[in-house]
Amino acid sequence: MFLKSSVKSAAAVFRTWSVFSGSMSGKVTGAGAGRLYSNTHLSRPHGDTGTEKFINQSVRQYARAARKKEDFQSQLQDLSPSMLKHEYANVPLAHTVDDVVKKLLSLELASHSEKLRLKKEQLIAKVQKDENDHNSTEVKVAILTAQIRNFQEHLHKHPKDKANKRWMLMSIDRRNKILKVLRRTHYAAFERVCQELGITYTFPPEYYRRATRRWLAKKALCIKVFKEVQKQKAEQRSKMRQSLQAQKTEVTRTKSTDASGTAV
Repeated sequence: MFLKSSVKSAAAVFRTWSVFSGSMSGKVTGAGAGRLYSNTHLSRPHGDTGTEKFINQSVRQYARAARKKEDFQSQLQDLSPSMLKHEYANVPLAHTVDDVVKKLLSLELASHSEKLRLKKEQLIAKVQKDENDHNSTEVKVAILTAQIRNFQEHLHKHPKDKANKRWMLMSIDRRNKILKVLRRTHYAAFERVCQELGITYTFPPEYYRRATRRWLAKKALCIKVFKEVQKQKAEQRSKMRQSLQAQKTEVTRTKSTDASGTAV
């Protein structure tokens, strides 16, 4: 086995050397030339007289062109840098300070969390019933909407972040449940919330189950068991009614006998 492998490796080296030696002499033809010119190319260095030639391997196209991501419309784009933070918006002295302090109090140097908090307050102000409303159904929908849009913006930049994707899906399910209840109880408020926040409510898909013979037999058995249980409950109720009726008649009979005895 060792002798056979060594002979094969020596033959391969000899074939390679024959191809390269033929290319150096300019007499490569046939399949050897095809392999040579498909994988390598001849180039002449600066100042070469033709006597010396060297072979450079061609660059393999492993790298793919990077795809440009579409621009995502952030919900924080409409917040101007000159706006004051939420805690300084109602302070009159904040408008009369110098430029350096105003930058610290405004959104120009604010963090992402502070901008997101101001956006939540803006969405809450659109749907809240009055100034003291901070826990109604409409306010909860506004807070969840701001969180969902923030998750969407983050996942557009980092699509492999599975934890934030999970939190986003949980927030969407929770908002759908709240909107479903609001639509069933107060439809006018539901329409106003969807219009103010720009939410498109879609109905959940209907559940279709393929009816197999096993499923049909199980369903028939469940219906039969349910009917038997209902029949037993009806019999028990009738027996209880009869016993209560017998007790009532016995009580009235004893009362009548006692009344007749006292009358005599």
